[in-house]
Amino acid sequence: MRVLHIVTGLASGGAERQLQLLLRHLPAHQHCEVVALTNPGTVAAALRAEGVTVHHLAMRGNRDVGALPRLVRLIRAGRYDVVHTHLYRAGLYGRLAARLAGVRAVVATEHSLHAGVIEGRPVTRGVKGLYLAAERLGTTTVAVSRQVAQTLHAWGVPQARVELIPNGIDTARHHRPGADRAAVRARLRAELGLPPGAWVVGGVGRLVPGKRFHVLLEALAELDGAARLVLVGEGPERAALERRAAELGVRDRLVLTGERDDVPELLTALDVLAAPSTAETFGLGVLEGLAAGLPVRHSACPALDELPPTAAPQARRIPSYAAAYAAALGELRHLNDHSTDPLPRPPAVGHYDIARVAADLGALYDRLAPA
Repeated sequence: MRVLHIVTGLASGGAERQLQLLLRHLPAHQHCEVVALTNPGTVAAALRAEGVTVHHLAMRGNRDVGALPRLVRLIRAGRYDVVHTHLYRAGLYGRLAARLAGVRAVVATEHSLHAGVIEGRPVTRGVKGLYLAAERLGTTTVAVSRQVAQTLHAWGVPQARVELIPNGIDTARHHRPGADRAAVRARLRAELGLPPGAWVVGGVGRLVPGKRFHVLLEALAELDGAARLVLVGEGPERAALERRAAELGVRDRLVLTGERDDVPELLTALDVLAAPSTAETFGLGVLEGLAAGLPVRHSACPALDELPPTAAPQARRIPSYAAAYAAALGELRHLNDHSTDPLPRPPAVGHYDIARVAADLGALYDRLAPA
């Protein structure tokens, strides 16, 4: 079976990293290739290094309709059995191109949808209308959480057209024996310029307003001088975060790593993962923190909301404002000031293991396009 994944871009965002992870674990009989409409960034390079064929459509913008016939020709030439789109622009162009190319099994994963926001942008009548028109061209829409599925239903997408398949995490990559973990932790702390004895708060995600990383900066200013903040990711808010850190007098205690493809390793350098975003549709970073054995303080994680509290006892939900994070992090610092040992892996991590998730997606492909 031949499967083509169409994604808007391949920078190191959550949806892009999730696609890379899925491709490593889908059933062997499903041969996958990828098309990036634009911006073939770090994830494209990583996929190619892993032997995945990545096409770049060189689309110039949302209204570059000339990209559509190029995409149709590519799909026809590849004789794909399934086309699977990811993110809004890819969903619009990819579903239409797949239908024009004669592909019958057309899947789209909805990674980031709220009632009035899609991928961090407000939903206008035009955006919603285009989304629903494109959805009708597909076969199935995959929702990554019940929250996303409920929003799709509220928008009028029939339940029979929605499949709930959550995101997944590579639990095996996050597991490290004690001595190995200690060595990786020491190496990365030195690389990041973290002083001996630093107590390190981490945040993972694109540097965009919706992640609310400014809350962590303001909380950092309330913590003692040994505390550091490491933000793993890149995005348009980088300069604003640097300015805010300077205003708060904590610029020398902030480390911005930029895009990285070694997030599981970087998590070993942290003492706690903090996620102040209030607009998550899944909460992948929270689960990765749990998989790495970290205590987690977060403001939204639909993935955990769907499980009983005992599934992740080391994760605590708190309001997304600086005083709440300063208090929660200060309390946690007092409790584990001298401990560097990872916490036990909670049941939530196994529930969202990527092998299980990829098997469910592979089974969906088999049902839609039987050999």
